[in-house]
Amino acid sequence: MAIERLQTCPLSGDEIDRFLATHEVPIIEGECATFLYRGEADAVRLVHRIVELPERLPFHRLEGTDLWYLVLELPAESRVEYRLEVTRGRESHELDDPLNPQRASNPFGSNAVCYGAGYETPAWVHHDPEARPGRLEELSLPSRALARDCPVTLYFPARFRTTARYPLLIVHDGGDYLRFAAAKTVLDNLIHRLDVAELVVAFLHPGDRLTEYPDDEGHARFVTEELVPHLEDELPLVGQPSGRGLMGSSFGAVASLSTAVRYPDRYGSLLLQSGSFVFTDIGADHGGGPVFDPVMEFVNRYRGQPTRVADRVFVSCGTYEPLIVRNRAMVPTFRSTGMEVRFVEARDGHNWENWRDRLRDGLSWSFPGPHRLYYE
Repeated sequence: MAIERLQTCPLSGDEIDRFLATHEVPIIEGECATFLYRGEADAVRLVHRIVELPERLPFHRLEGTDLWYLVLELPAESRVEYRLEVTRGRESHELDDPLNPQRASNPFGSNAVCYGAGYETPAWVHHDPEARPGRLEELSLPSRALARDCPVTLYFPARFRTTARYPLLIVHDGGDYLRFAAAKTVLDNLIHRLDVAELVVAFLHPGDRLTEYPDDEGHARFVTEELVPHLEDELPLVGQPSGRGLMGSSFGAVASLSTAVRYPDRYGSLLLQSGSFVFTDIGADHGGGPVFDPVMEFVNRYRGQPTRVADRVFVSCGTYEPLIVRNRAMVPTFRSTGMEVRFVEARDGHNWENWRDRLRDGLSWSFPGPHRLYYE
């Protein structure tokens, strides 16, 4: 291993410079990742959210140098977002890894990213010059249910025409999907490749998502009694449950499920990514504070009396997430109602690029294009 070679002989500052100039950090060797930090410090820690590991993993200092290292087992095709915590004296601060240029953005800033052996960003995430671009259009819809004007970003496929009829997908946290999960590019590419049917997508922008998304009657009423009828009046949509879907991640997955539970005859497909499905039969201590209390009440109620609320449910989750056990547990609950369920796991965490990387699986299964229909 690289760090073992460094430990075998004394190193000067110039030798460390040459080593770092010829190695990408973290250094991936098989199923091991070596993280490095260079600088004077009293302690350095890796800050991450890999379930079943301590949240802060300590680095070791290479004797006689200012180089710090941590070797972590990392299975093939893993993807891990992280930050570094550097302590000097009584002060500690977090920072992006200065030796690693790979970054992932999120609503709170950015994280450094470590890619395990074999991980590749899906080709359909990147701009394809051969894919005709769809268009985005902004809508503001006054809502009595939420007592506010609700902004919605509409996606129309490149070949949209008024003589056709399109399925409708409603996406919670739509602005974040567009900004951090490349949703428009992904839609353009997957529709171009015939993996996904041409469809209209309504990207929602929540007010207070921690209030509106955990089983909120007003939110469900806005989506189902105000937004959907407005769009079906104004646009050439299928207008049947089989042509309507709800999608979301984390709290947005809870909002998708709870909306369908309140209106069980309106939606054909649910796409639930890393749902915050906390419930008491795995443990009452969900660690999320009081904002999770209505979620727990809702999920407990649903698990106690599960009902069929859609035809198909797609569930995805990262194996490094604390939510992985709960999402796995929801799959037999959904199947017990007679709904068709597909469950996908990945070696990733609770983040936007994990959800981005699962979009082809979810969209092509829920709204298959002619290519997918032919092969499936």
